[in-house]
This record gives sequence, structure tokens and C-alpha cells, in this order.
Amino acid sequence: MPTTDADRDLRRWFLSADERGNPQTSLDSRHPDGLAWSTGNRVRALVHGSVYFAELYAAVEAMASGDLLLFTDWRSDPDELLDGPGSEVGSVFAAAARRGVDVRGLVWRSHPDQLNFSAGTNRALGDVIEASGGQCLLDMRVRPLGSHHQKLVVLRHARHPERDVAYIGGIDLCHGRRDDADHRGDPQSQPMAAVYGPRPPWHDVQLAVQGPAVGDAETVFRERWDDPAPLSRGPVRIVLDLVRREDRSPRPMPPRRPDPEVCGAAAVQLLRTYPNRTPGYPFAPQGELSVARGYRKALAQAESLVYVEDQYLWSVDVARVFAEALARRPALRLVAVIPRFPDQDGRTSTPPNLVGRAKAMRVLRAAGGGRVAVYGIENDDGTPIYVHAKVCVIDDTWACIGSDNANRRSWTHDSELSSAVIDLSRDRSESWARSLRHDLSREHLGADVQHAVLNDSARWFDAFQTAASDLDDWHRTGRRGPRPPGQLRTYTQPALSPWTRVWATPLYRLLYDPDGRSVGQRWARRF
Repeated sequence: MPTTDADRDLRRWFLSADERGNPQTSLDSRHPDGLAWSTGNRVRALVHGSVYFAELYAAVEAMASGDLLLFTDWRSDPDELLDGPGSEVGSVFAAAARRGVDVRGLVWRSHPDQLNFSAGTNRALGDVIEASGGQCLLDMRVRPLGSHHQKLVVLRHARHPERDVAYIGGIDLCHGRRDDADHRGDPQSQPMAAVYGPRPPWHDVQLAVQGPAVGDAETVFRERWDDPAPLSRGPVRIVLDLVRREDRSPRPMPPRRPDPEVCGAAAVQLLRTYPNRTPGYPFAPQGELSVARGYRKALAQAESLVYVEDQYLWSVDVARVFAEALARRPALRLVAVIPRFPDQDGRTSTPPNLVGRAKAMRVLRAAGGGRVAVYGIENDDGTPIYVHAKVCVIDDTWACIGSDNANRRSWTHDSELSSAVIDLSRDRSESWARSLRHDLSREHLGADVQHAVLNDSARWFDAFQTAASDLDDWHRTGRRGPRPPGQLRTYTQPALSPWTRVWATPLYRLLYDPDGRSVGQRWARRF
């Protein structure tokens, strides 16, 4: 079969199965053509938790006996409302199980709620589902100090396969996520740094995927579910599970259905992080770093623009990958939207956050100078919006939405799942990646931006700078006169004293941003 221009483009941007570096996974070998991606998909970006939750609620409510609901989560709250009263996520999933839907979940076991984690609420969601006939397991098969950070929901339908869908991104099924375009925060809030107020505004994105790639997403879940290793190896946890009669035995998965049929023109490649650990995962014995490798390959193609929305954007190792692209292409511009402030404001928690980011910013600015611009965002009341989205758009061609942050923990240490997308239906001037960047840019710029400005990378870059400068000046002069449009504020962070850097750096490296690579990969600075 002759190679087309589209095939060549996909091979240039996407990882091959060899480049993924994990021959033991069935994610690539399941494709009869040997490719490491699926074509013929329809993709939609669900910007804001309220949009995603409302769609998820309607989709689950429509499921019937014989259907299959699979999900993974990092943090869960069974009482989180998906779409108003009576739509608690635990109740919705439990009701589906009682209707005969095969409901299965893998939720990170987490740490005690008293430490700002979610062991209690994660267990509570599992209890609700298990009591209704589903199965939701607490999964602690991670590296020390690691987590399962994948946020995935897969819905398969026995009688309506055209409804099959996978939701992949950064939005957990928990408190604090159900915000909307006005950014007044989720009424069911969770505590954060005081600067974010009692209802912290929240910016996030989830990707809805339909078509053959739903089968890939299901494969990701099945590989984890079928792992024969115990869900936890800690003796204390095992005893507690026995006392609580915790379910530790996954039921056999039902037979696979055929992948959904072609329904669109998007190519989708699933990228993952699994750490190097002992014992290794049967589907990734040496780990898998395809998130990092996927970014590295895509950034090597970058020529004009890179747009990033990220919760962290720290780690020198990660920053170097972006810096190499900036150094290689003198015309390349990078715009990043990140939180203006860490999510916690404790005396020992804030400095480690700032240490990692300061080093990353120095690396990026050394490579790109004025071609690098970093912003935070705020709502109309001036309250900072916490950026939890994990989005990257490169040259309006390659777009990625997932659970991974641009830091060493996400690229090497925790489990992560992201979707890289390339639109094969149109040329770059009308691509899905460009549409995603336009939609996010319009929200942050907050004005009727001319299409021509968004399409020109230099003018788009300047529009962000102007909008942020205008809003910064308005605040600086006492908020006199009408508030300038938009959400953008120029990102700055306080300087840290030498002593603070001394004690905060080890905490940052060991607890906040650990390295899950093998010793050889670390020494060679390889992903």
C-alpha cells in the first residue's frame, strides 16, 4: 500500500511503536497495521469541568444493561455533583451498576485526608459502587511516593456502539472541578491557598474521543486491571484491607468488543507514563516514558509556536526539552499559561513549588529570551484562577490533552495518560489543533479577537503581551476606570533567600518532583 502525505506527516509527529520503547504493551501490537496510533476518530475538547461533567452525566444515565463503564481516577468524591441535585457521581455510577451496566474503577489508594490527600473519599466512592454490584478497587501499585494520576472514563455500549466514547484529560471526579466559563469556582470546593478564596476558580480541559481510539483507551484500562500483582504490598495496608473487608480481587474482564467504527478524521496516539519499578508492570516491565518521548519528538518539529497550559511547568529536565526547540528555531515562540500561585500556601509547601519553577524559567528564558512569555489568569473579580489543564499545541498541527503535567513526576514517576491528536481532514490553517488554541486564547484574551490575529503567531504572541500588560497596569494604578478585557496577568514569583533554596531544593527533588527513571536514564539525561 503506497505511503500518502498524511501517513508521512503522522510518522513525522507521532511515535512509532519502537520509539514508544515498550514492546510488552498490547497498545501498539493490537493494531493490525503495526502502527502506534488510530485514525478515523472524532475528538472534542470539553473546556471547563461543568461542560465535561454534564456530558458525562447524560452519557452514563443513558447506559443500559450489558454496557461497560470503566474509569481510573486520582482523587474522587462520591458526592460531587455532575449536573445539579441528584447527580452525585457515586450515585450515578451506582445506579448504572444496578441497571446492569458493568461498572469497574481503578482509583489511586492515596494517603490520609488529614494530609490533604483523599484516601477516605476515594474509598467512599468504591464502597458506594461495590454496594450496587460494580467493582471499584484501590490501586497502590506505584513507586514509593508515587500515584496513579490517570483520569480516564470509557463507555462501551452493547446495542449502540456508535455511542462509545472515551474521556481523557486532567479532570478528576472530585470536589473543586465543576467550574464554568465565568470562573466563580465549584460550589463543592476543596481547601486551597487563601489567595484563591473560599470557592477557588478552576481552569481545566478534558478530551472526548469517539472512534477506533476508544479501543486503545480500553486497552489502557484492561492492562492495569489484568495486572496480577497485589493492589498493595504494604503489610499495614494489607491488614487494614482485611479488617475492612476491602475488595482486592479484580473480576475477570468481559470479552472485548470490536473497536468502534471510523467516525471522523482525527488521528489519536495515546501517550503514557509508567515508572521503572520493582516488580515491573507486566505491560511495562521497564516502565514507559511515551509522554516525555511524544513531547520530545513533537517539539523537534516545532517551527513557529508552542502553546502550553500546565499546572506546574517546572523541572530542569523537562524545561530542557522545550529549550532545545527554542534554541533550534530562532523564530519559535512559546506561550505558557500556569497558576499564578501554588495551590497550598503553607510555610513548608510553597518554597519547594517555587524552587522547581524558578530553575525551569531560567532554562527557558536563556534559550528563548523575549520569545518566551508566561502568564497566570484571573476572573473578573480579580481572584486568581487555578490552572489545572494539561494542554499543548505545536504549530497548530499536534495537540495534546491529558493528565500529565510538564514536570519530572509526570514524565517519569507517576502513571499518566494523554492523547496526542492530529487532524487529517483539513490543512493546518483549519486544523482541530488550531481551533483548540483559538478557543482557549479567546477565553484568556476576553475580547473579540480578530481571526487574523490568532492565525499569525507573532500577532497572537503580541496580543497576549498587550492584554496582560493592560490588566497589570490597571491593578497597579488602583483599578481605576473600566477593567481591561481578559484574564491574563504576567507571571512573576517572589525571590527565595539562599537559605530557603537550601532546604526547599531537597524537598522539591524527593517529594514534589521525584524521578522515576532508571539510574542509566538519569545519568544520561534520557527519557
